[in-house]
Formats: sequence, structure tokens, C-alpha cells
Amino acid sequence: MRPGATSDAGRGAGVALCLVSAAGFGLMAIFAKEAYAAGLGVTALLAARFVLAACLLWALVAVRARRAAGAARATIRPTRRVVLAGIALGAIGYAAQAGLFFSALRHIDASLTSLLLYTYPALVFCGAVALRREHVTRHKALALALASAGAALVLLGGGAGGLQATGVALALGAGAMYAVYILVAESAVARIDAFLLGALITTGAAGTFLVAGAIGDALTFPAGGWIWIVAISVFSTVLPIVTFMLGMERVGAATASILSTVEPVVTVALAVALYGDALGPLQILGGVLVLTAVVALQARGRATRALPPAVGLPGVPADHAAAVAPARATACEPARG
Repeated sequence: MRPGATSDAGRGAGVALCLVSAAGFGLMAIFAKEAYAAGLGVTALLAARFVLAACLLWALVAVRARRAAGAARATIRPTRRVVLAGIALGAIGYAAQAGLFFSALRHIDASLTSLLLYTYPALVFCGAVALRREHVTRHKALALALASAGAALVLLGGGAGGLQATGVALALGAGAMYAVYILVAESAVARIDAFLLGALITTGAAGTFLVAGAIGDALTFPAGGWIWIVAISVFSTVLPIVTFMLGMERVGAATASILSTVEPVVTVALAVALYGDALGPLQILGGVLVLTAVVALQARGRATRALPPAVGLPGVPADHAAAVAPARATACEPARG
């Protein structure tokens, strides 16, 4: 075997895993549309989704813990404060983002919702600059300009009165909330195993929607809706999280983030094929500009200097664990909804 063949194979597997993750997340909006058609409401859908996803992720955490114990690998338990922070991220930040995203899908097309949500990387960059975590460079400023112009074209391309204002506001609100969530989550990811963080976040989100559903008497589950609940929970939540994390370990956070831009392409393609969603020429151009900006902003991770290993993630550099992509993946988001 030639030198480097194993690493090449590992990188190829990592790329494939990241693409599977992107496809799974891209299917989420489609599954949600079908769930609504089956009679499910937003609160009931999200409550069931997060309960099932949390159960599966906790099972995965337990399996990983047993394997670590069997291999005699030392692991550092997260502090109570970090655990509570993870639950709070799900109960407040991610629950709000998911609620906005899934509510937007009830008002506007899946393709438009996905493109508007994908303005969040530019918002993350703006927030990072405001918090002095990032410095403005020429190429980052250009990427931000592209994202802004792209978002404007997506909106203006719908024509006067051609867009549902409530749906647009909800989708943009989901992007803004996701940006806030990521900025807060970044500091937590470096101090806790990413799979455990995913379990904590989904647990917190499940609690929020169960309480909201009980108070609003909204926990109604028609028989035909369960197939879409399982589809969203397994194929658009747990599977994409796991494949993204495994892929990121092989290719790094920057490459994994860039590969994840396939997600809205999957959503738009399926929405056009299944529902006849139509994007005007200006909206298509706007979508291309937004995705170009995302790639430019994520590519900066390639130049990130190496940092000490992250707690709870043996062999994974802290810049991988603390980058936007892992925080996004554990949130099921990005554009994870």
C-alpha cells in the first residue's frame, strides 16, 4: 500500500460522511412539510422530534462511554455548570430557533426558508467581530457583502407582494437566533464531548416543547404523522449529527463546514421536484451569492492555528471543537432547523 493511502481513504470517508449529513439536514424541511400535511402542528412535531432524538443520542453517549471504559481511555466529566449550560442552550436558544424555522415552513416555501436561514454564517461573523472574537479582513468583508447582497436578491426577486411577510420574518428570525445560539455555544463545545452536548441540547429543547405543548393543549399526534416524526428524528437529526461529527474528525471543521453547504441545495432541489417551488432568476443568483459567502467565511478555518486538545474529544484539536461547524452540528442546524 502506498504511503498515505490510509489517510486518503480516511479523508474520502470523511467527505462522504459530511455529505450524508448535509443531505439528511437538507431533507428536514421536506419532512416537515409532509408532517404538516399529515395534520401535525409545530409544537407537537418538535416535541416528539426532540424526545426521540434525545433518547437516541443518550443511548449513543452510553455506548461511547462503555467503549472508552473498555479501552481504558481517561475521560474528563463536564462540570455541573457546563451540563446546565448545555441544557439551557437547548431549552432556550435552540428551541427558539427551531420553533421559528419550523413555523416559517408553514408560511413560505421550503426552498426560500432554507436560503433565508443560510444568512446565519454572516450574522455569526458580525457577532464575532462585535465580541472581538474575529478581526475584519478584506476577504471576510467581501464575503459579508456577498451574503448581504444575496439575501437582498432572494427577497427582492420575489417581486412586490410576492413574499409572505410573516414567513420571511420567521425565517430571518431563525437565522438571527441561530447566530446567537452558535456564538454562545462555541465556548461550551470546547469543554464537553460534542455527542454529549448534542444529547443535552435535544433534552433541553424537548423539555421546552413538551411544556409549551401541555400548556397550549397542542400535543396532538395524528396516526399518519408518526412516520414523519421518526423520519425527522432519525434521518434529519441523529444521523446527520453523528455523520457530521465522524466526518469532521477525518477532514477537519473547515472542510466539513464547506461540505455542509450542500444542505440548502438538497432542500431547494427536492422542493422544486416535489412541490414545484419556483425561484426567480434574481433569487437563484441571490442563493448562489449567499452560499459563496458561506464557503468564503468557513474556508478561513483552514488557516486557524492549532490549539491544545479539547476536553472530552481525544485527538480532535480544540479549533475543530470550538469552530462554528461543531456547534451548528450539535444543534441539528444548521441550517439545521
